[in-house]
Amino acid sequence: MTKFRPCIDLHQGQVKQIVGGSLNEQGATTNFVSAHDAAYYANIYREQGLTGGHVIALGPGNQEQALLALKTWPGGLQFGGGVNHENASAFLEAGASHVIVTSYLFDGGRFSFEKLESIKKETSAERLVLDLSCRRTDKGWQIATDRWQTITDTVINQATLNELEHHCAEFLIHAADVEGLQAGIDQELVALLGEICTIPVTYAGGARCLDDLKLVNQLSAGKVDLTIGSALDIFGGEGVTLKECIHWNQR
Repeated sequence: MTKFRPCIDLHQGQVKQIVGGSLNEQGATTNFVSAHDAAYYANIYREQGLTGGHVIALGPGNQEQALLALKTWPGGLQFGGGVNHENASAFLEAGASHVIVTSYLFDGGRFSFEKLESIKKETSAERLVLDLSCRRTDKGWQIATDRWQTITDTVINQATLNELEHHCAEFLIHAADVEGLQAGIDQELVALLGEICTIPVTYAGGARCLDDLKLVNQLSAGKVDLTIGSALDIFGGEGVTLKECIHWNQR
């Protein structure tokens, strides 16, 4: 069954919810800026026994908050954002259950299996999550790196995912075109992921209410989990409460 997965998104040293497609070096269109630090949210998730969530550092200036979250809920959160073969083990030692990697794995828009093997030596496949966040193109969905601004030549399809799933524990896939818009999930992408993935996969992007958990469960036959960010009450949203998501997971 589809599960709700929590998140903590960090931007410029603060917990925020942003419109994913707007993120660049100058900033981002912001839906919510929290008065609380990352530990506050990590503690909520710890108290509620919510595991498998992700802490994502969107750009520089977020390491202090990231480490604070990992320390607060050791083993309960994954971490991504600037992860490479040199620092991956440090984040695992700091309390991350897994590290999440994307941009590091690409050279000039091309996927590097050499880099994948390099980071696997530090983490093992069992503690590595591949972030295959993507944007819709005329080819379908292509993986996007560098704050989701660089479209790579790697397409989200059965051949790609079947090959990569042998090298990691999970996939994390943000639909960058709808991320933060609360305008509904990318239903075609969710259905495709449910059809072709044989390892755990979390989808993020566009979720706006509890019914989206039901919809993802239906579209993916329960194989794809869902992250809800901007619509969630603890991030200033009005679409769904954390209490409702917890109740969904306990069904």
